[in-house]
Amino acid sequence: MPPKKVVVETKLPLGRPGNTLKMGIVGMPNVGKSSTFNLLGKMQAPAENYPFCTVDPNHAKVMVPDTRYDWLCSHWNPKSRVPAQLEIVDIAGLVSGASTGEGMGNAFLSHINGTDGIYHVVRAFEDENVSHYEITVDPIRDMETICKELVLKDIIAIDKKIARCRKTD
Repeated sequence: MPPKKVVVETKLPLGRPGNTLKMGIVGMPNVGKSSTFNLLGKMQAPAENYPFCTVDPNHAKVMVPDTRYDWLCSHWNPKSRVPAQLEIVDIAGLVSGASTGEGMGNAFLSHINGTDGIYHVVRAFEDENVSHYEITVDPIRDMETICKELVLKDIIAIDKKIARCRKTD
């Protein structure tokens, strides 16, 4: 009797391929993240004029129309059809100091970790009827704040992994 075949499972470096792309919407409070989410996902999530209106993330899945996919399905007639989908996650606003727990802090950043990519929404308009977390509207400052907080959280995660590796040595 021949020996059993050894199955070697290789882990893909970027995760398991699939037909759904999960994108998170990030930005400061009151910049239009929930409005963008409602537009993209054809949803009716609350989009109110106060910071942290969104506490728990909202999710929406939308089909990605593709005539090439439709042609392939009609040509090859597969047993099942699973078209591409875009999952959109409306995440609570991020503020300076989130990496150390300010605002929604770690909850916000953990929701980001569960996505494949991010849409960065920045407010670049003045409107006295719409409050801004930092009092003044400055899109460059807001973008730098978001990027800085994401980088700081990445550094914290890397430091934890390095510490775990040192413990096992």
